Amino acid sequence: MLINAFIDYLLLEKKYSKLTVNAYNKDIQSFLLFLEEQDALNSITEVNYAQIRTWIINLVESGLTNRSINRKVSALNSFYKFLLKIEEVKVNPLSKHKALKTSKKLQIPFSEKEIETVLDKINLASGFEGLRNKLIIELFYSTGIRRIELINIKLSDVDLENKTIKILGKRNKERLIPLLNSVINSIQKYLEVRKKLELIDDDQYLFLTKKGVKIYETLVYRIINDYFSIASSKVKKSPHILRHSFATHLLNQGAELNAVKELLGHSSLAATQVYTHNSIEQLKKVYAKSHPRSKK
Repeated sequence: MLINAFIDYLLLEKKYSKLTVNAYNKDIQSFLLFLEEQDALNSITEVNYAQIRTWIINLVESGLTNRSINRKVSALNSFYKFLLKIEEVKVNPLSKHKALKTSKKLQIPFSEKEIETVLDKINLASGFEGLRNKLIIELFYSTGIRRIELINIKLSDVDLENKTIKILGKRNKERLIPLLNSVINSIQKYLEVRKKLELIDDDQYLFLTKKGVKIYETLVYRIINDYFSIASSKVKKSPHILRHSFATHLLNQGAELNAVKELLGHSSLAATQVYTHNSIEQLKKVYAKSHPRSKK
């Protein structure tokens, strides 16, 4: 089946994560289901843009955001590009499609004070969980890694002697990130109490639950959200906001965009430039305060 071949292509050749591939599959299946309900599906290779446009209109009328609709259409577009590549179709029906307009989401980073407040309030006397949670927050903020990257860190990825950590990023690309001395100290303290856990079968991973199994995404999100609810009134409090804070604070301190790009594991500068907004706002404040003509 062509969809199965596409999924194998994404997993094996493009090295996409299972989470991403599942999302692609779900979006494509929803399109096919729509065509079946409309009694408009003869063959997936014979679909035309008019049918896709009808689907898009249906998605708009259902109340989905333009951003969500664009994601679904993007998945379908990737599928037809694949069919074009393996010569199952002669034309991609989405070749001339223009994405729906979306408003840019402004990600507001945590302030340095908010982050320090959270780290100061973590109760290390609580033992394993306190030390683990502090280390999770410190790693997010000092390395800018993604949530799934943090979850998949193995003990063998941590090199305390050389003060680096190896991160497996998108499409299985590895990058080395330097570790601050304060983070190394937190790792050492955490590892001491981690030794006392009754491990199940995930002992190769750095971060575990108190039951000794590999930590999971919803728990990581809950840790960040719960702690930052104490110190921040921002609506969104997630691991991604800590990643955003890492990049923004580095840029505010004069770090080069290319260096931040490498640390974040971005493939292009365009992806990193989204983090420059707040740096520009900071520059505006400095400019207004310091420029000789600013008060004229």
